[in-house]
Amino acid sequence: MTLAVRYISARTLDTAPAEPSSPGPGEVELAPAFVGICGTDLHIFHGDMDARVAAPAVLGHEMSGRVVRVGPGVEGWQPGDAVTVMPLRWDDTCPACRAGHQHICQRLDFIGIDSPGAMQQRWTVPASTLIRLPDTLPLDRAALVEPTAVAVHDVGRAKVTEGEKVVVVGGGPVGILIALVARAAGADVRVVELSAHRRLLAEELGLTAWDPADDDVPALVGAWTGQAGADVAFEVSGAAGGVDTAVDVLGVRGRLCLVAIHPRPREVNLHRFFWRELTLIGARLYDRSDFERAVALVADGTIAVGRLISKVVPLTEAPAAFEALEGGGDVMKILVDCTTGTDHTHDARGAAV
Repeated sequence: MTLAVRYISARTLDTAPAEPSSPGPGEVELAPAFVGICGTDLHIFHGDMDARVAAPAVLGHEMSGRVVRVGPGVEGWQPGDAVTVMPLRWDDTCPACRAGHQHICQRLDFIGIDSPGAMQQRWTVPASTLIRLPDTLPLDRAALVEPTAVAVHDVGRAKVTEGEKVVVVGGGPVGILIALVARAAGADVRVVELSAHRRLLAEELGLTAWDPADDDVPALVGAWTGQAGADVAFEVSGAAGGVDTAVDVLGVRGRLCLVAIHPRPREVNLHRFFWRELTLIGARLYDRSDFERAVALVADGTIAVGRLISKVVPLTEAPAAFEALEGGGDVMKILVDCTTGTDHTHDARGAAV
């Protein structure tokens, strides 16, 4: 018998025994090591996704772990292999899939939301979802490959190129990762973030961060770009003010990449879009090449994901970790250790103390 963290109802999680299922044809049983808690998990915790999530539901899709057993017909994987999971299962028959956009399948099963996720001690998934990890990559860092893949996809969708001026509005985990991936692509990047803690972290990672409450961000962008405006803005804040800022900082033919999930329709300055011939780009999820690029960036240290890990908690303390994340600003990423019931304390840099 193993343990799993389950969503029961709004603001109610439990840790309960779970019976592992043997891997069937084409499936692999994993032992999750570390699972990150993300913004979508918090939306589920708040009850905002009850129409989609069937309780009791095992959460979690940002993960790392090892193969335990392989099912019939599975080749190329064996027990002990270090892996992460691209948590998408598509039908291959809908118009999106037929057009080659399987990651946004019109009947997509997002594993960890629409079906059981990784926050458990044993997890059976299709072998097709596995992404191999190098043995040199620590598994706690590897749990951040999934959000890094989000950032890789976003930067790719925006077609960021070397030398471009990029503004990231929102300095949470995904915003910081987008800034780091854009910088790795050769862009000159600025981060706009209200939280002093998050701005400090961005600066420790070598990024320039501005406070929209105290700074005139469009004026700063004007001075930075010789009044040309930014080439690309990423809206990652999910706030109406963030949308306004992202539009206002763009120069002629700038690209606005929408990353955040906005819970309600927003007013947008369409005159600005007309006047400067701006382009709006949606960015959702990732594909396998994004994941493989993310693994490389994390493994070689280009993206220092360990600095984003605020805390690691045992599986039995996961419900309390969700409540801690609600405070926002001073916490970036909490990982759930699925391997043990023993407490682990890490500092904000992800180093054990």
